[in-house]
Amino acid sequence: MTAFDRLGRLGFGMVWKRAAGQWAGLLALSAGLTLGLDAVALPAAWLIGPMVAAIALGVGGAVIRVPGSGFIGAQAVIGCLVAHAVTSDILLSIVQNWPLMLATVGVTVLVSGIVGWLFVRYGSLPGTTAAWGTSPGAAAAMVAMAGEYGADARLVAVMQYLRVVLVVLSASIVSHILMDGGAPAANAPVAPVEALDPLGFMATLAVAGVGGWAGTRFRVPSGALLVPMVAGALLQAGGGVTLQLPHPLLTVTYAVLGWSIGLRFTREVLGHAFRAIPQMLLSTGLMIALCGVSAWILVTLLPTDPLTAYLATSPGGLDSVVVIALGANVNLPLVLALQTLRLFVVVLSGPPLARLIARYA
Repeated sequence: MTAFDRLGRLGFGMVWKRAAGQWAGLLALSAGLTLGLDAVALPAAWLIGPMVAAIALGVGGAVIRVPGSGFIGAQAVIGCLVAHAVTSDILLSIVQNWPLMLATVGVTVLVSGIVGWLFVRYGSLPGTTAAWGTSPGAAAAMVAMAGEYGADARLVAVMQYLRVVLVVLSASIVSHILMDGGAPAANAPVAPVEALDPLGFMATLAVAGVGGWAGTRFRVPSGALLVPMVAGALLQAGGGVTLQLPHPLLTVTYAVLGWSIGLRFTREVLGHAFRAIPQMLLSTGLMIALCGVSAWILVTLLPTDPLTAYLATSPGGLDSVVVIALGANVNLPLVLALQTLRLFVVVLSGPPLARLIARYA
């Protein structure tokens, strides 16, 4: 063995030990934050704790990353969780209230367009970056498409995932305030306490695996979540099988989802976007506030509670908002219907809206 080979092996060993130490630190910090947030009855603590821990390590220079397959798998399990909890009431809710739902989604997209126009016109972000960065959902899709239309994909990524983090935190705080006393079930991974059915558990893994792969392979918007959700609901409705999601599976799923979001906030990315951080915070806060106004309008026009309306109109990621909704006493079909409808509208309207903003701003 040459000296070069020995140095190479030594370098690999040091990198491996460094990564192992960072994963151990992330696990310990995530556990501590999660238990602390759970102790104060904050909804979605099992998602927020790992996410905040990952942000701290990412900004601190950690080099570890959640593999893409891990993020896809986490979304697929969340899709199965939704399928387990939701019935055909979602379609019935859309059919009965589609004009109001479409108008609510349109208001959310219009609000994001106005905010994007203001920051393209008067802000310092380059090109159409602000237009893509203020899109109210489909973060991964917006980042992927932004570079093709002349925007800075790095700044778009920071804006999108900063929005996701702030929406998750604000929605959790609002849920904590509006829930009656904070039910204990809202703080733990949401799954019915029941004896584990091996057939149902294997069916869940199969639906998550095949559905997550199919949704990604055929490029369905948020397909890693939506395809398993639809497939799992159909299997439960017509296959005589009940999906099983034990608590350990959901604990790991929430942690992977939180880490996937948090580790994107690296020191380099934030350093590149440092001057624009105040604009990003202002635009995200403005979007959340205006969507809160649309939630108030929804409460006045539709017989629903304020928390359901707030979660249904929140401009966050579908997976993270659904996690919070599953842990709260809300009208889940309405939340899921509006969030899913908004997702597709945002993906379809994103490119033409960004071009329109760039032309007139």
